[in-house]
This record gives sequence, C-alpha cells and structure tokens, in this order.
Amino acid sequence: MTSFVRGIALLGFEDFARSQALDPHALLAEVGLPVDDLDGPISGERFAALLELCAARTDNLLFGLQFGIHQGTHALGDLLYVIISASSLGDALEALIRYYHVHSSGAELRLERHGHEVRLRFDVTDADAASVRQTVELAMAVALRLIQTLIGRDWKPNELLMRHAPVEKAGVYRALLGIAPRFDNPVNALVFDSTLLAARLSASDERFQRLIRRHFDELAHLNLQELPHYVQKLLRNRLPSGNVTVEQIAEQMMLSPRTLQRYLQTEGTSFQQLLDSTRQSMAIRYLRDSSISLTQLSALLGYTSLGAFSRAFSRWTGTSPQKWKQQHRRPMQASSGTAP
Repeated sequence: MTSFVRGIALLGFEDFARSQALDPHALLAEVGLPVDDLDGPISGERFAALLELCAARTDNLLFGLQFGIHQGTHALGDLLYVIISASSLGDALEALIRYYHVHSSGAELRLERHGHEVRLRFDVTDADAASVRQTVELAMAVALRLIQTLIGRDWKPNELLMRHAPVEKAGVYRALLGIAPRFDNPVNALVFDSTLLAARLSASDERFQRLIRRHFDELAHLNLQELPHYVQKLLRNRLPSGNVTVEQIAEQMMLSPRTLQRYLQTEGTSFQQLLDSTRQSMAIRYLRDSSISLTQLSALLGYTSLGAFSRAFSRWTGTSPQKWKQQHRRPMQASSGTAP
C-alpha cells in the first residue's frame, strides 16, 4: 500500500540543500517529487529516497538529522496549530499522535509508559522504503525540537533511542542534539519522566482550538475511510501482544466480524491478506534495520514459534529470514563505537 507524506515535509529543503552544495530542483526531479507543492500529498517512498540520495551525494551521513534540526517544528505544517493549542504537554502529544496519520501514512507515533518514564515512539511502517535511517533521524530531530518549543529550549530527554547503528561518534550527535543517542535499540523513541506530561503550556484561544481541531477531525475522518490501512494500523499495534484474530479487531472497531470482512471484501482484500501483508512489512523493516533476534521478531509478529514465522517468511519471499537478512542488511558505514 503506497504511503504518503504531506508536501510540507519539503519546507526549507531548497535552502538547506543549497547550503550543502546541492541542486535541490535537480534532486527532486531525479526522485520524481514536485518542486513547489507543499500542500498536497507526496510519495513517502520517494521522500525517503530523496534524503538517502542527498546523504550519498554530499557524503554526509547525518543529512536527514541536520535537515530535521533545520526544519524544526515547521515540518509539521498546520498540525502544529493543533499541538500548540493544547493545555498540557500530554494533551499536545496526544493531539500529535491522534492526527499524525493526516501528515504521514507511512509512519506511526505512540506514547508508551514504562514505570516512571514514557516513550514517544516513532516507527516507519512503509516496507517499500529501501532504507529509513535518514527519515528516522529527521523525525526524531523534529520531535525533540517540538517538545523543546513547548516546554523550553534547554529541555533534554532522559534518553534518545535509535534502532539503527551509529555512523558518527557520540560527540558529533551530542553537539547537534544536546544528547548522544543509544543505538542498536529495539525502538526509536524519546524517553522522559512521566510527570512531564502534566506540564502546563501557555494559555490558548479556546475558540481557535475548537476550529483547528474540527478541521483535523474532518481530515482524520476522510483518511479513516481507507479501511484496509486502518485495520493494518490496529494489527501493528496489537501483534506484539500475541496472535490477533478478526474477532478482536472487529470488536475494537465496534463491528461484527462478518461486517468487517464484508467491508474489506468491498475494498478488494480480506483480514487474512492484511494480516499477512502487515506481518511481512514489519518483518522486512525489522530485518533491514534492527539487530533483534529472529526469535524476538517472531514473537513481535504474533507467531507462537520461530518455525511458524520462518515458514511464513519463506512463503512471502522464497527464502529463509536468516538468508534474507544476510542478503539485504545494509553494511555498517562506520564503526559502532560511540565514544566521543
């Protein structure tokens, strides 16, 4: 399923590309992206390819991270108005998560509690993107700048977690972000104290808040009509807890299983097809970007055994997950040492 990101994600690209001695228009044309459409949707796969191409042409492996810092909160476009109109940081992040699929359909945000800490997680869900390290680092930089904008520029998370390997020493990341990330982690996330969620934000115009939320509710409603995409989102959220059935998803959507299956059939698919494609895209993304074991991955995808996962993966790709990983994992482009 083709993903999109709002064209506002390209805001500031021309200036930043030129600062890196690049021709922005030539690069946009090379990956098939428009030059001046900041309002409409653009291909998420092509946007990720643009960042990778820029990193390769400049030999700057931190291109996406630096572009995210350059963009800051402006990368969110109108969604920023919803966020800054909230009364607390927790409400602001809930609004960001609720409406993020309007901004990008190929990635997800979620807030998870772990004891006295919370994680603001970012996951790329588009399996068609060949590499997402640039995209992930851009998104994490924007998220960091967003929270700093809301509660103070000096704020730093307890931890910044990245699923991929580092390409520079810790000191380089610290100079850019104010914190050295922990790499080769199972998740991409900002980690901070849960008490921070109650932090009050500046007083907002309640009438304006209602108007802007109504606008995004309408956009969200239109996107939720894409039923297969929505079912896949629910599957991704529930699979780590174990095998997921059509009855469970239908109950969550307040539909009967029969009605859900009928709606999906109208859209040319079925629950089993969506379950299979969701597991396949998640498996490929984790095998490509993560260092977790195959046993951990099979559990994450809701399989009862590694053997069941391996058989399914072989059916999808014609090869075992271990062989696929050896053939497709990107080589490390720098040592994994993180000493400054």
